[in-house]
Amino acid sequence: MLYWLMKWVFIGPLLKTLWPTKVVGAENIPETGGAILAGNHLAVADSFFMPLRVKRKVTFPAKSEYFTEPGFKGTLKKWFFTGVGQFPIDRSGGNAAQAALDTAIRLVREGHLLGIYPEGTRSPDGRLYKGKTGVARIALESGGVVVPVAMVGTDKVNPIGSKMWWPRRLEVRFGKPLDFSRYEGLSGDRFIERSITDEIMYALMELSGQEYVDIYAAKAKELLAAEAAGVKPAVPSQPGARDAARVPDSKVG
Repeated sequence: MLYWLMKWVFIGPLLKTLWPTKVVGAENIPETGGAILAGNHLAVADSFFMPLRVKRKVTFPAKSEYFTEPGFKGTLKKWFFTGVGQFPIDRSGGNAAQAALDTAIRLVREGHLLGIYPEGTRSPDGRLYKGKTGVARIALESGGVVVPVAMVGTDKVNPIGSKMWWPRRLEVRFGKPLDFSRYEGLSGDRFIERSITDEIMYALMELSGQEYVDIYAAKAKELLAAEAAGVKPAVPSQPGARDAARVPDSKVG
């Protein structure tokens, strides 16, 4: 109930008024059944503006810190994020991370729309970074299609480090659904999961127009921090991810 109140009464109307948004490809979102909306991640604002333009409820995994902060402020945060349909995910690995992955798989199997950012964290510089294979595992074990979603302009609305949201025109682009049912039964194969993830990232690169960088965003943040401290490590970039998305036929079936 809180999700719909936020969307249609408290937050949604204000966001639609102050941030006009062009929506492209909304017809690519399945009207029923479980599916995964896999998006690029430029800003915290992504998780507000994308669901606002989707008729169905979108459930996102959110970093566990949103749910564990102590005190009154922490209680409010937990209430808010739980109420709008988000669930905690531990990004440190181990059993907690697996539990979050299992929850995501269950939600898609039950027919929900799952929103996820394969990069795992926000882009530090507006480029598109290497995806983590959790999205592939969810797709393989749930059987849900993957709809790539490109957010354009949210990094200008909500720049990293800024607590203000600035008026900008936005665009949300929904790509054609990606069906990975041809790999049914191959969950756990690292090569297959990496190839699926790279295929998703290639679709996002084409949809968003972002430059692709073949390292994880978390690693890029470390490198940029080192550079700011006086070290200048090279951050490799690639013009595309097409080759990485190819799966030899011998690995299928």
